[in-house]
Amino acid sequence: MSVLSDMTAAVIRGDSAACVELATRALESGVDPLRAIKEGLAPGMDAVGKGFESGELYLPDMMLAGEAMQAGVAVLESALPAAEAAQHRMGKVVVATIQGDVHDIGKNILRLLLVASGFDVVDLGRDVKVATIIERARQEQADIIGVSALMTTTMMYMKELLEELVELDLRDAFKVMVGGAPVTEDWAQEIGADGYARDAFGAIHVAEGLLS
Repeated sequence: MSVLSDMTAAVIRGDSAACVELATRALESGVDPLRAIKEGLAPGMDAVGKGFESGELYLPDMMLAGEAMQAGVAVLESALPAAEAAQHRMGKVVVATIQGDVHDIGKNILRLLLVASGFDVVDLGRDVKVATIIERARQEQADIIGVSALMTTTMMYMKELLEELVELDLRDAFKVMVGGAPVTEDWAQEIGADGYARDAFGAIHVAEGLLS
């Protein structure tokens, strides 16, 4: 169906206005909103992710595509019955840049992509204390805690987060994902995190895997 392929192309272009228009047209044409998300918008984000990984696309392309998909999803979700909307929502994620670190570009991109992919996201911002992250995760009844760091000196707070969860007997309550430029898979395993991704697109697949 051309409207679905047009939606895919609009996401790849990062055209939010077109995504809104096409999502509305799809609904008016009787296209199931969940199908429009899965077969129209999502393939566009997948294509952008592959383009970013191959070096053909860049950070601004990622952000524009995420915003475009989010705009289309908002239109389509409003037309979903409650049961189907719940089916589409993947889970709730609390994201933050870890204590002592004020760099949040990567975290902001992750937030956009998580929302566009069907997750409920609570963004705590940057330089967030470990205790605050845990408390908000409890309050929000989150499924996943995602924390990032751009400085090696703040990575130790990721370890502190995991240790504090164990101390509070909450380790099994949340899946914990870590990421950021200096963070490695070895570090994630060393501190006992459940997931690690090299970039925001990879983090989406990790989050989906953790909740599958």
